[in-house]
Amino acid sequence: MASAIHMPEPLCLIENTNGRLVANPKALTILSAITQPVVVVAIVGLYRTGKSYLMNKLAGKSKGFSLGSTVQSHTKGIWMWCVPHPRRPNRTLVLLDTEGLGDVEKGDNQNDSWIFALAILLSSTFVYNSMGTITQQAMDQLHYVTELTDRIRAKSSPEEDGVEDSADFVSFFPDFVWTLRDFSLDLETDGQCITPDEYLENSLKLKKGTSEKDKMFNLPRLCIRKFFPNKKCFIFDRPTQRKQLSRLEELRDDELDSEFVHQAALFCAYIFSNSKTKTLSGGIKVNGPRLETLVLTYVSAISSGDLPCMENAVLALAEIENSAAVQKAIAHYDQQMDQKVQLPTETLQELLDLHGACEREAITVFMKNSFKDVDQVFQKKLAAQLNKKRDDFCKQNLKESSDRCKALLKDIFTPLEEGVKQGVYSKPGGYHLFMEKIQELKKQYDQEPRKGIQAEEVLQEYLKSKESVTDAILQTDQTLSEKEKLIEVERAKAEAAQAATKMLEEMQIKNQQMMEQKEKSHQEHVRQLTEKMENDRAQLQEEQERTLSLKLEEQARLLKEGFRNENKQLQNEIQKLQQKMEERPSCVLS
Repeated sequence: MASAIHMPEPLCLIENTNGRLVANPKALTILSAITQPVVVVAIVGLYRTGKSYLMNKLAGKSKGFSLGSTVQSHTKGIWMWCVPHPRRPNRTLVLLDTEGLGDVEKGDNQNDSWIFALAILLSSTFVYNSMGTITQQAMDQLHYVTELTDRIRAKSSPEEDGVEDSADFVSFFPDFVWTLRDFSLDLETDGQCITPDEYLENSLKLKKGTSEKDKMFNLPRLCIRKFFPNKKCFIFDRPTQRKQLSRLEELRDDELDSEFVHQAALFCAYIFSNSKTKTLSGGIKVNGPRLETLVLTYVSAISSGDLPCMENAVLALAEIENSAAVQKAIAHYDQQMDQKVQLPTETLQELLDLHGACEREAITVFMKNSFKDVDQVFQKKLAAQLNKKRDDFCKQNLKESSDRCKALLKDIFTPLEEGVKQGVYSKPGGYHLFMEKIQELKKQYDQEPRKGIQAEEVLQEYLKSKESVTDAILQTDQTLSEKEKLIEVERAKAEAAQAATKMLEEMQIKNQQMMEQKEKSHQEHVRQLTEKMENDRAQLQEEQERTLSLKLEEQARLLKEGFRNENKQLQNEIQKLQQKMEERPSCVLS
């Protein structure tokens, strides 16, 4: 999707109909056309808390996402609005507005939990919207975050103890932004003014104690601290008088509370400047088609009763893209060979060198467009297809050379054959005339360009087919003695043997060239695979170091706050992560 083209209004991405989640094909079609990387901002929160208003502001519009004006939840499912990113022309901003949580008309919160989990999985920035201050009630309403490990799997196979490491979640979880609406308190503590971020940090402090009440108090706070290392908080005054709220989308900024307008502007500026491109583990940037695949994979898992699994989603995405990467690589190879190769080539080595150069570029194209090619399944498919292409070119080269040489011989040797038919050489001295003519025509044949690698073999086959004619002319030439005739026969045999030896040597050279090319091809695959694995390893190392740094920071906070048990658990996670960082995958391509 070009940056100049965008959706005029939002469209439902994931429909929630009778408690069943279904991806909307129309919305998926829009995503499939977005070739740019996407920045995905999702907002969740209790219904009737003004989520849609903020999303409309991010879209640069006063209307779009439905605000509603009654106590009923207005947005159903997850709605999407794709707009050009206002600060980054090479990115598309994807805004996801979710149905309000806690709608009493729904009867249960099963769907709320899935909507919450999907917003986490699909976004790069996750906005939690609530009313008033951060109280225990507000934390209790955020109980969905404590259910994440029951709703989302990071890996298809959990650890031996059945518990997933929070590091696996941190690697793909979005940044967390808490927006507090109709906030009426003064931001200060102990007589000192504090920032909204400091207010959030203070609200996330744990309570010492081992009672069930203390555990329930700490649980959502621990989850937020562990899963969302990057946290931000914004406070908003009431936008206008209560009676005017139903007309909020109709009001101009100068009709709203000036402080609210300023706060909304700060929120938008932060999102535009700080929201990252949606990225999967391994530094894989998500574009529209990739986001489409993630939506389909997660919704399909939920619909079938399974848990959405990040690793499975990435592997499903990899399967699609790696298959496409093979096709792109083959298309590039075909295009380059079509431009560079003119059959027949003078030598086999000339063709193999051209193939090797085009193959190298094709492998580069594959490496650029592929990721997480487990056991190099798709690279092996590419190698097999490129090998077949090479062999097909070699066969075609033989045929083109053979056809050209046969056509040349027919043109060049036609006068000789006509002379034989007319009896020109059936006379005394005819044999020497015949042999002189053959030598003359062979020389003419040799001087013809671009005969290809079959030139000598086709010539020898032709001469062999004329042995009976040559022998007949020799035997009828009365100027030659029997001894001279025997000598000529032996000479002809010697020439044929010499030619056969020469062709055998050439065949051995060609076989050697083919073997060397196959080895070069294998080494090129290994070289580029090794280089890619090193780059992937460096990317993974960077992610792990970032996660480790965040865990160490959290460990320091826990120690400072005196929570030794929680610190002990975190220390185990840190040790596991450090062990993973020491592992080094081997490069195997058979």
